[in-house]
Amino acid sequence: MGRQSGRVRAGRNGGNGLVIAVTGAASGVGRLLAARLAASDDVAEVVGLDDARGDVDGVTWRVMDLTDPAIVTRLAGVDAVVHAAVDIGITDDPAVRSHRNVRGTQTILTASAAAGVKHVAVLTSAMVYGAQPDNPVPLDEDAPLRAEPDGSIISDLLEIEDLSARAPRSHPGMSVTVVRPAAVVGPGVDTVLTRHFEAPRLLVVRGSEPAWQFCHVDDLASALEYVVLHDVAGPVAVGSDGHLDQATVEELSGRSRIELPASFAFGTAQRLHRLGVTPAPASELHYVTRPWVVAAERLRKAGWQPRYDNAEALRALMEEVGGRHALASRRIGKRDAATAATIGAAGATVAILGTAVVVRKARRRKRT
Repeated sequence: MGRQSGRVRAGRNGGNGLVIAVTGAASGVGRLLAARLAASDDVAEVVGLDDARGDVDGVTWRVMDLTDPAIVTRLAGVDAVVHAAVDIGITDDPAVRSHRNVRGTQTILTASAAAGVKHVAVLTSAMVYGAQPDNPVPLDEDAPLRAEPDGSIISDLLEIEDLSARAPRSHPGMSVTVVRPAAVVGPGVDTVLTRHFEAPRLLVVRGSEPAWQFCHVDDLASALEYVVLHDVAGPVAVGSDGHLDQATVEELSGRSRIELPASFAFGTAQRLHRLGVTPAPASELHYVTRPWVVAAERLRKAGWQPRYDNAEALRALMEEVGGRHALASRRIGKRDAATAATIGAAGATVAILGTAVVVRKARRRKRT
């Protein structure tokens, strides 16, 4: 398991406070983390690195492109870096996202080593383990990464993992901890997984046994804080204890299921993605139909505990997606809500293929 400290370590100059840099500190989990660190008595200074200035008080802001190698000048005197600027959200330009994710991680790791940073925590996702029908529940944190690179966010995450694994070998003296959360939920989170719950019904592949585990964004921020303050070695998984079965998820979410044969569900989803109708490839459906629950033992043994259980995290997710409507990860407007409800009630086949109809209607309205 490697290094693990039971106490907050001293800063670079032997003082009691660390100087910690956070990438992506202006928004999302980076913002939550920066606020936590700024309020900590164990932190002497928080350096916020982002392409825009954030609104967290007590942070020293350094505004710049995170893919610019000149960022090394902003890391002088920094003890630890948390690279939270990894985007797993839905975007209209996957190529831009991929460049920002992969090139940004490479730049941060190289610049951190050059600046003498001792510890870098890199945010990835438990999705790298892959969602496989034969996955044990839960997966051990040291389980092999069986996700398949497919040109989507999964490819980004696997490249980030590879960069993080190679960095300590290339730069002795710098440790790197990858932090892999379960399905992240909470305010501001918009992913393929959260949009699954914006649909009128929840897709279930016939014969599968989904197992749901969530990670509230507040818990993710507190876990990243714990990793960097206590120098926890990785890989580190983060998530609520245990998991929920599909029936419990349906009961708590108020969503019933639609059940499809695997060949039809994945084949249709892939065709819609190739046509540009849906933003996510069919492979990402695996993560809402197959288990990828993680044990998350390292942080617990180090002394960290999640605030949210899976049921509470799911309720927070449903509050966040209230009033939104999506089909096959494609968000649709209020004017299509009635259509979406009809599609969801009409049956399994129409539920997926009807996505194209809704999108065509929306595009015709835009043209007129």
